[in-house]
Amino acid sequence: MTTPVLPFDGHPVCDATRAFLARPHRLFINGGWCDASGDAWMETRDPATGLVVARFAVGEAADVNAAVVAARNAFDGGWARSQPTYRAALLRRLADLMQRDAQMLAELEVIDSGMPMFIASLTVSNCVEMLHYYAGLAGTIEGTTTTPPAHVSMEAEALTYTLREPVGVAAHIIPWNVPLSMAILKLAPALAAGCTNIVKPSEETPLTALALADLVAEAGFPAGVVNIVNGTGGSVGAALAGHPGIDKVAFTGSTATGRRIVEAALGNLKKVTLELGGKSPVVVMPDADLSIAIPGVAMATYFLGGQNCMAGTRIFAHTDIYQDLIEGLVAFSQGLVVDHGLAPGCMIGPMVSQAHAAKVMGYIARGLSEGATLRTGGQRLDRPGNFIAPTIFTATTPDMGIVADEIFGPVMAVQSFDTLDPDEIARMANNSPYGLSGSVWTTSLSAAHKIAARIRSGHVSINCHGAVAHNIPFGGYGQSGWGREFGRESLDNYLETKAITARL
Repeated sequence: MTTPVLPFDGHPVCDATRAFLARPHRLFINGGWCDASGDAWMETRDPATGLVVARFAVGEAADVNAAVVAARNAFDGGWARSQPTYRAALLRRLADLMQRDAQMLAELEVIDSGMPMFIASLTVSNCVEMLHYYAGLAGTIEGTTTTPPAHVSMEAEALTYTLREPVGVAAHIIPWNVPLSMAILKLAPALAAGCTNIVKPSEETPLTALALADLVAEAGFPAGVVNIVNGTGGSVGAALAGHPGIDKVAFTGSTATGRRIVEAALGNLKKVTLELGGKSPVVVMPDADLSIAIPGVAMATYFLGGQNCMAGTRIFAHTDIYQDLIEGLVAFSQGLVVDHGLAPGCMIGPMVSQAHAAKVMGYIARGLSEGATLRTGGQRLDRPGNFIAPTIFTATTPDMGIVADEIFGPVMAVQSFDTLDPDEIARMANNSPYGLSGSVWTTSLSAAHKIAARIRSGHVSINCHGAVAHNIPFGGYGQSGWGREFGRESLDNYLETKAITARL
């Protein structure tokens, strides 16, 4: 089954991208492409045009079973006991192949998710860095020794040592907003640890995961070590979360879905890490450098069109700089280039789907009905695709939906405050069930660290926002999730510790 190659609203793409889109897209199980057990296919659309760009097979529970069998056989067949240098070499080979195909991968990410090209290109570069980083960590997995152990005997000598062993078969359920990055973020540490893997890409954005499967095969990973099963959350996602043959689930997505995954995982008490929703606070103090804060605060909200879990959408502005900050944010917002992600100069792309755009517009209507003041934006753009203008509300209160709920769109809610007390500021910032990210903008070193220490979030930035990297642990407090990704902590997610005591 093929689909015509489209012009993407007049923006050309490379030949490799065109060739990939023209292919039939099936499931990748046990080292090769295969048909789904059913005959259902889904379409993926360019969210900037609304046009179909590819069709892909839809997996079912039977396909999950096949992937689990393949992954278990690969795990027991030698991958779990493979040399770290071997796993590291494969990770580095995959990184080199991704670098080689960076243009195609970035273009697929833009066409499938709508993100601007500058973000997609950065995403591919970050993925390459992540693979090299975890390749380096593969050789650092080691245990410890202790002597004497307790409770062997008063007279006997003994030796105790620990082993770090891979958890087993890991399932990775990937969101639609930065699909390639999220896939590598989970796969790289799992592969370094010696786990075998099943990836479920979002049905909204499956293309880069499918392209990644080709590179996994070319890199030489043994059959069954990485499997890709397309499908819906209700079928494939639920089957993965509840499958007794899976030892670990890593999920990034909504808090509501995260709860369902936890419930499904109870059957065999599989290990679960969750990176969930956010409603991150952005605190702008009276001494903030507005030349840095205005663009920084704006992009804290608008990065990826607000379709990211760490978006800074609750803005707390001190009254001394409130008006200047608002005027600057409005001007900055109105100057942003909102366009197809492939268009030169694009800073904000479309919402990922028509349904999601409607949801965001519903929140904007709710903000108006609850009495917030619309300062700019607030409307769909009059063009094909799912574009929403960057939107700023002022005169907001904590009980409003635009302040309390994760909107996942380019909608900023600004509140003013007049205190310098870090405890009072933290109480405002922490008035949310989420705790994923946040930022403080000030030229006072003392105020910056006092406030940052009091914000209950897994990651807080000072005079920047969302400054994550492959070696910086990232995760949430409260309803923003369990566990950490990135850094050494992510590798630990895929390892068990076994203690062995030998009487000598």
